[in-house]
Amino acid sequence: MTEFPAPEPLASHGPARVIALCNQKGGVGKTTTSVNLAAALAEHGRRVLLIDFDPQGAASAGLGINADALELTVYNLLMDSGVSTRDVILPTKVEGLDLLPANIDLSAAEVQLVGEVARESALARALRPVLDDYDAILVDCQPSLGLLTVNALVAAHGVIIPLAAEYFAMRGVKLLVDTIAKVQDRLNPRLTIDAIVPTLYDGRTLHAQEVVERVREAFGDRVTDTMIHRTVKFPDATVAAEPITMFASSHAGAQAYRQLARELVARGVAA
Repeated sequence: MTEFPAPEPLASHGPARVIALCNQKGGVGKTTTSVNLAAALAEHGRRVLLIDFDPQGAASAGLGINADALELTVYNLLMDSGVSTRDVILPTKVEGLDLLPANIDLSAAEVQLVGEVARESALARALRPVLDDYDAILVDCQPSLGLLTVNALVAAHGVIIPLAAEYFAMRGVKLLVDTIAKVQDRLNPRLTIDAIVPTLYDGRTLHAQEVVERVREAFGDRVTDTMIHRTVKFPDATVAAEPITMFASSHAGAQAYRQLARELVARGVAA
């Protein structure tokens, strides 16, 4: 595996590159990647905002935030013009990493936004006031291709697709790539697929090796050199409500996300 150098310190911060982490299939390590990549980028001196854009609120919980007890979440930001983005942003225990939290209220936004003018651009409008505050804004999308995910794709400069090294996970990627192409064509011409990250990889199985080989054949150098291996430490870190970079700093899983952060900076995906 290629070793990527630690990124140079930044002399100043912003404007942010907005990256949507998408996969309509659940259970592929999308939230795990969102939380741990955000924490690893912050470790490397980047100012990062993680947006929990899933009504399940898993990214919020993974950073120790009880979103069910909050008065303001990303739902209020989308639906109430009187709520400012900075009113909703919360600091986390990771230095340099902030969170826009979500809870089950967000599920109502999908229905309520249907009647709004420029409904696909609600998140993009909400982010404009804080783009200069951050180097990277990561959006943890829900596992669907509905209106919330389209909002994330319209707000984003690029997409990272966490892809489980399993056959059925690979089959669903074509539908996601087609959706991204439609958003590019109709709503956001700047949108690119930045990276496909193999997750839940078990190098002991021929199946996982074959899946990654086929993904590399299909997507070429958009597939990252860094692969995230399956380990019980990730759910352990989730239960502890900490990124693995904090929960088990020297573990191979933590090192993998630091390596992924370095690779994305080297690729120009992140600052």
